[in-house]
Amino acid sequence: MKKNLLLSIILMISILIPNFAFSAQSAGIKDEKLHYVISYKWGLIHKDAGDATLSLRNKGGNYEVMLSAKTKPWADKVYQVRDTLLASIRKSDFKALSYSKIAHEDGKYGRDDISYKYSGNQVTGICKRYKKNKKGEVSTSSKTLTATGPVYDMLSVFYYLREIDYSSLSKNKVLKATVFSGSKSETITIHLVGKEKIKLKNKTEREAYHIKFNFTTGGKKKSSDDIDTWISTDSSHIPLYLTGSLPVGQVRVYYIP
Repeated sequence: MKKNLLLSIILMISILIPNFAFSAQSAGIKDEKLHYVISYKWGLIHKDAGDATLSLRNKGGNYEVMLSAKTKPWADKVYQVRDTLLASIRKSDFKALSYSKIAHEDGKYGRDDISYKYSGNQVTGICKRYKKNKKGEVSTSSKTLTATGPVYDMLSVFYYLREIDYSSLSKNKVLKATVFSGSKSETITIHLVGKEKIKLKNKTEREAYHIKFNFTTGGKKKSSDDIDTWISTDSSHIPLYLTGSLPVGQVRVYYIP
């Protein structure tokens, strides 16, 4: 399963650009905590493999956000994951101020920290990386990423995503954004498929916006598998369901009310 557990829940927390229109009710986000279960599907096998919690709290002029994900006991025996993402987001324009990924995966430890600098339309991300392998050997590195226009990380985009008025978007409209990770800059292409009814894990039905997106580096080379996600059509715009492919099988992420 490797990094796909956390990656999948992160990818659900995906992409936006300011060409979207803000919804009229967009006056800020209240403190909240959202829970998800990550399932593995392969043929007749369909088993819950992990849990994730996404929380936000207001702190002055910023939002402080945390995403934690962990494998369940049976999956720990295959590939244990205990990961945490942290971000600080400016309330006024949803610009990212800082981002960290703290990863404990299969006996290894890693931390990526990104700080952002803005100059007009130019965005610079100062990325610092720390890794320790199973032998206890440590390596450090740093990298500077640059982009023009809207830039996000895997947490800040989620809340920007939820503030969009999807009813104003035309079906199959395609848009792009940039996301910084600890080591690379990715282009994310997103398009709205339309409204659909979906069934959640508790068997309840919800109306949702179906969104597809893919990831490339250098604008051409595919860097991650395509993702399908469904977002609630009410004012909360909560991601309700996600599917993505693994080398063997499929990952499914369900919102748990």
